[in-house]
Amino acid sequence: MRLSVAFRHACQSHSNTHRSMRAFRPQKTFVPANTGGVFSLPVRRASSSNGAGSVEPPIGLRKRREHETNSEGSEYASCARISNRDVVQRSREELASIIKAHPTSKPTLAVIQAGDEDGMLDTNKKMAGKVGLNVMQICLPRHCVEEEVMDEVQRLNEDPAVHAVLLALPLSILSRRLLNTIKPEKDVDGLSDLNVGRMISGDLSEGFLSPVVGAVMELLARYDGPLAGKRVVLLGLEGPLKAIFQSLLEREGVEVSASQWNPDALQKQVRQADVLVAMGTGPVALPQTCFKPGMTLINCGPAVTPGARVEAESWAEIGPLSAALRMQNVVKSFARWAEQQRYRPWTLRPLKLQPLSPVPSDVEISRAQVPKPIWQLAEEVGLLPQELEAYGRSKAKVGLALLARLRHQPNGKYVLVAGITPTPLGEGKSTVTIGLVQALSAHLKLNSFACLRQPSQGPTFGVKGGAAGGGYAQVIPMEEFNLHLTGDIHAITAANNLVAAAVDARILHEATQSDKALYRRLVPTINGVRRFSAIQLRRLQRLGINKSDPGALTPEEVSSFVRLDIDPAKVTWQRVIDTNDRFLRKVTIGQAPTEKGHSRQTQFDIAVASEIMAILALADGLADMKARLGRMVVGSSRSGQPVTADDLGVTGALAVLMKDAVKPTLMQSLEGTPVFVHAGPFANIAHGNSSILADRLALKLVGEEGYVVTEAGFGADIGMEKFFNVKCRASGLRPDVVVLVATVRALKMHGGGPSVTAGLPLPREYTEENLKLVSEGCSNLKKQIEIAHLFGVPVVVALNIFKTDTQAEIDLVCRVAQASGAEAAVPCHHWARGGRGSVDLARAVKEAAAWENGFRFLYSLQTPIAEKIRTIAQKVYGADDIELSPEAQAKIDYYNQQGYDTLPICMAKTHLSLSHIPDKKGVPTGFILPIRDIRASIGAGFIYPLVGTMSTMPGLPTRPCFYDVDLDPATEEISGLF
Repeated sequence: MRLSVAFRHACQSHSNTHRSMRAFRPQKTFVPANTGGVFSLPVRRASSSNGAGSVEPPIGLRKRREHETNSEGSEYASCARISNRDVVQRSREELASIIKAHPTSKPTLAVIQAGDEDGMLDTNKKMAGKVGLNVMQICLPRHCVEEEVMDEVQRLNEDPAVHAVLLALPLSILSRRLLNTIKPEKDVDGLSDLNVGRMISGDLSEGFLSPVVGAVMELLARYDGPLAGKRVVLLGLEGPLKAIFQSLLEREGVEVSASQWNPDALQKQVRQADVLVAMGTGPVALPQTCFKPGMTLINCGPAVTPGARVEAESWAEIGPLSAALRMQNVVKSFARWAEQQRYRPWTLRPLKLQPLSPVPSDVEISRAQVPKPIWQLAEEVGLLPQELEAYGRSKAKVGLALLARLRHQPNGKYVLVAGITPTPLGEGKSTVTIGLVQALSAHLKLNSFACLRQPSQGPTFGVKGGAAGGGYAQVIPMEEFNLHLTGDIHAITAANNLVAAAVDARILHEATQSDKALYRRLVPTINGVRRFSAIQLRRLQRLGINKSDPGALTPEEVSSFVRLDIDPAKVTWQRVIDTNDRFLRKVTIGQAPTEKGHSRQTQFDIAVASEIMAILALADGLADMKARLGRMVVGSSRSGQPVTADDLGVTGALAVLMKDAVKPTLMQSLEGTPVFVHAGPFANIAHGNSSILADRLALKLVGEEGYVVTEAGFGADIGMEKFFNVKCRASGLRPDVVVLVATVRALKMHGGGPSVTAGLPLPREYTEENLKLVSEGCSNLKKQIEIAHLFGVPVVVALNIFKTDTQAEIDLVCRVAQASGAEAAVPCHHWARGGRGSVDLARAVKEAAAWENGFRFLYSLQTPIAEKIRTIAQKVYGADDIELSPEAQAKIDYYNQQGYDTLPICMAKTHLSLSHIPDKKGVPTGFILPIRDIRASIGAGFIYPLVGTMSTMPGLPTRPCFYDVDLDPATEEISGLF
């Protein structure tokens, strides 16, 4: 009998090349004329009563002989061994090929058993070793219940290191429900409903064929002659095995019938059978006359024998063949897993927009669009299910394992959105970012990702309102974007305040306890054992004490170990809260009697001003974040030495609080294009950019021809300069193009237009054509283009259009921008039209990003601190020089002494002017930039000079935004955010 190529492909290797088959000739079986060749395959059947379970070895292949075995007998005896060897060799070769591309991975088969190990497990483990697989053995109690097994199966389903699950369990536990609990892609026994259905429907490219079915078919495939037209009786088979056998054989043109174990009813069917495949619960003796001459009997249960006693010669066990086919399925599962690890082309389906005129409010637009389920968006952009941690229906965390999976994938183009010096009128950088990405993805069909900062709730409820973009270019749902999101800022607040509590507690305890008492409490005896924790051992190493036995320290070493000797007057770590609260700008703590007079003055900052937020934005992974957290300097000792979070012993706890916050949050735009929201460092004293991790993940996902559009805070003189000199140094990424956002009305303010007040009508200068103000205000636009060119990056100007802008004003700005060196200047209408209104901008960005650029940093890290500050002040701000206060100069000397002088500079100054004076609009000249103090964020990795007065805690205005925020109790809809 000869199986078709498709059939052999299903039963044997899933590789494209099928090995040559050795044929058996039935006429040379040397059995009595009135009996057929008997292949006796007794098995241990682990199944439910309906035949739904798995069929397991040992399987023996037997040959009936007439008198003695001739030379043909040795050929038969070796057939199973040859098949076994061939399957193992194919599996080893394929596995070696896969591991070559994934050297850090190895396929793992997880075996769940109840009670002691048995022969079947031995066979499978030995075969796994021959192929080169890992075996994970889970031993449950002998009398375990179904729920216990299901718990283990579900755990293994979600373990990415496990590629196959095998149930080696007693009949009393196995059920269809349990078999269907195994993920189909890990069901290497091929008995789940989905895998059985695939075999029955002829879907040979997916799923797994049962190894027992495969072993039987492997033997049948060795006979010459056509299979079509033969009669096969399936005896005692039920459930999935019967269905698989029947569908495979019928597909080959075989006449298949089924029967139960009833000797009287069997005789007629058996007499007509060319092949009898039998499985049952006990031996059944049939008269020899039942067996058609030349019939093949395959026993998958207790032997079916003719009535007369027959002397049988045992063939080599074919149990290993079934096990070998199972291992082949494991390799196939691993191969599919490996294929999943490759970059997956996008299948993005944009959401349709129907812009209205006049444009409704942002929240009305947001609610009018139904976002895609986040799992659908993730699948469209090539994310795997295990890389997604859903937070409801519309947002999810993305795991950092993606970076390892796509480590060989080339990055896409890197686009930075910056702006002119901001005004209270707002320039719309976030709106431009979203509009540009909607245009690239939804209209030009180019993969693109937006990367935005998470807004602080302080400004959201204070003076600014939401920050999700606006009009028909925004992130949805905008309420979730603007509020708690996935809790990152809360995690930062908790971590930051844990450090603050640790600082003050340590000061108190050191002031009220002896060295001996401190040491006893810091290194306690637990269950009779006293040992240092890992973080305490690190402190000992920093102190030069190379001892690990707590009892071995000298009194001097004990004192050095237990006393940080923090100077309360030199504590630099502040508490934070994510609320604008001016009355927390200076507070006194420690006034309760329990603090024993250890009070001191301190302050609260807004949560996004925490160094932990800056670390989150600059870390390249969990390990790097943990190391940075440990390096944070919280103050100085009385001897002038820096005290770190690692010295306090709090680093591990901080990492635990931040372990989920390190993952970017996936959301979507109004047109269903992907957005990463991650980190929101204060743009005045920190670098004001979203996270490196979000950018890196996005650059891998978009592919080599895709685009990642990220936004810098405030104007190009602050956000863009810090993006280049701080963020790009930390990430190693290089931008391809800068999109510089401007508005006609903001340029009018820089040209000398009157001041504006939030909530009051705009003066007519901003609502009527005024080319003089626009022309004079373009000086700021020219300067910002010049700043971008200092770094060697091409510039595209995006003119964000408002309905009050006239065509003459628009044309004037575009002419000036291009005359000033911009590669293009494009009017943008995304606020009113969505992505379609920014298609011209998208085309201009695509063209500019294709050119080679000569990106360079503004200064070398080896340049002295004062010179780095001077370079930024003169080249970026246009100052004549800098003026260092005595305190600032003292800090420079201290940082030089501590080895911090090679850190980049992150200027802390007003964002409202190129100078240090907020009211100086346009391009101020002839000023000296005063540096009143210099501080360091050692964990984040930068030094920040303070220019003039800088508040890190905003206050609430007379009428905060929260007056308009409300909740409908019936619908739970939020109103008034923006």
